[in-house]
Amino acid sequence: MASVRSHIGKELYKVKIWSPGGNIIIADEPVSSGGQNAGFSPLELIGAALAACTSATLRMYADRKAWELQEVNLEIEVKQSEARSQTDISRKIELIGNLSEEQRARLIAIANACPVHKLLSNPIEILTQEVNNKV
Repeated sequence: MASVRSHIGKELYKVKIWSPGGNIIIADEPVSSGGQNAGFSPLELIGAALAACTSATLRMYADRKAWELQEVNLEIEVKQSEARSQTDISRKIELIGNLSEEQRARLIAIANACPVHKLLSNPIEILTQEVNNKV
């Protein structure tokens, strides 16, 4: 299970997000949406989660197989279509290294099996509850 906490004060749309381990990131909206562009937008954070998970999964797999994967570069686009009530995510993967076509194909299959890919591909239920109503 992963856990994060967040806080927003009076500064428009700037959100401090932290993990129990002490890692901190800032989320914000772009200037065009009234934010300061001081951090990743919420949709960029979803793309970042997929990029991080895919990259790490490919690195772990290639290392375990002792394949000559030197680098993985990803480009993720998250597009929300309210008209279709659907989110489309495009992932472009560049594999750099001395790899056979079979190894490359296997790495693409492994990318599709990374935990965040699986999470985003399956039905998601979000349970919301209010806690500690302070005024």
